[in-house]
Amino acid sequence: MSLPRFREVMGTFATGVVVVAAVEPDGTPVGLTVQSFASLSLRPPLVVFCPARTSRTWPRIRRVGSFCVNVLADDQADVATVMAAGGVVDRFEGLDWTPGRHGAPRLAGALAHVEATVVSVQAGGDHDVVVGRVHAVEHGRPGAGAGPLLYHQGRYARILGEESAR
Repeated sequence: MSLPRFREVMGTFATGVVVVAAVEPDGTPVGLTVQSFASLSLRPPLVVFCPARTSRTWPRIRRVGSFCVNVLADDQADVATVMAAGGVVDRFEGLDWTPGRHGAPRLAGALAHVEATVVSVQAGGDHDVVVGRVHAVEHGRPGAGAGPLLYHQGRYARILGEESAR
């Protein structure tokens, strides 16, 4: 099996897009775009996400130990793109956010915020499998009308329907 073929076939599965963010001890906000995020357990409340092991941001979040998962809305593709950018860049420049319970950035306009602490990290090939214990959850954007930002076949997408078609 070839890697391009594997990526092509796996790309047929649409995923949600989130930004996992934290604030370092010096007050610097850090974040990265992740498309592998899910609820893992209700009792206790756990979530899982899988950052690339090559990420320069993930080790910074791991050192902090607490994070906020921002579930992006379908009009936040620009936020996802900025948070996925490589190199030295202030990913939070111009973004509206407020600190959560542990200081982690809660992005304005996100559909939901899930605040958690890292409880385990396992190697999973070229990614880490991170389990977080959830301490707080909250709907972000009030009211209806916004749908989730999706990733499908190598690009951002949205759900088309009465609620999110604009």
